[in-house]
Amino acid sequence: MTIGIDPTVDFACKRLLGSPDHPAITLHFLNAVLGGEPPITTVQILNPIIGKSFDDDKASILDVLATDDHGRFIDIEIQTTLPAGLSERLTYYAASQLVEQLGEGDSYRELRPSIGICILDAILFRASPALHLDFQLRALSGELLTDCLQIHLLELPKYEPDADNGVIADPILQWIHFFRFAATSSADDLRQILPDPVFSEATGVLEMIARNPEEKRFYESRLKMQRDEKARLEAAEERGEAIGRVRVLQSLAGVAESTIEDLRMRSSEELAAMEVALKHQLRERS
Repeated sequence: MTIGIDPTVDFACKRLLGSPDHPAITLHFLNAVLGGEPPITTVQILNPIIGKSFDDDKASILDVLATDDHGRFIDIEIQTTLPAGLSERLTYYAASQLVEQLGEGDSYRELRPSIGICILDAILFRASPALHLDFQLRALSGELLTDCLQIHLLELPKYEPDADNGVIADPILQWIHFFRFAATSSADDLRQILPDPVFSEATGVLEMIARNPEEKRFYESRLKMQRDEKARLEAAEERGEAIGRVRVLQSLAGVAESTIEDLRMRSSEELAAMEVALKHQLRERS
């Protein structure tokens, strides 16, 4: 029987990585992403999700804010779409987390690294085959200026599992596989591919959400919100493409091009009708 709970839903992700009841899961994930050098042995969740500390408020903060035993500040979030300005927003949050450390009279030497980790169920950097992208302040020749500002992206859709379904050794690939396939796998399937005990614990968290009526209800409300947002962005993208096609066809037909603002005021049906009429006009001219 499949688990049926998708860890890319923000609520499930925070249950996995932002609960003080499951520090081993958070530690394993952070060591996988940050390379384990130096190894993280303890982590404190600064905004834990505990008990009934969730509701149906759309503004609920479901990022995970944490600090580790090296004093680093870490923000973990899940994104299932590519909203406009995602790169800039990730940079802004990491930079804000850095700036907020200093008070009046504090020394810059007291700054600890600010790290943003985004688990992205979409592809932002299509030209790169890398599943894990590590952004830091470096010279073109490779010299590291400082480790005080870091952003890590895990681009889930780039991952393709091996055909033999063998044990996955790489910690990053273990987590990417878990986020991509846990919902459609059974607990036994995951144990065979991900034998580390931390993934049995992570699987148990998802199964707990499925069994708890209140948490399942909240999970489903967040899942609906994410699906609605994805549909909205896809519709906006399709509408933008339709506007672009109309303007190209108008140019080819030698008619005055409508402004983008004018076309945005038209319905999808009107844009489709304009496209059909312009194509007919071009065919007749040929």
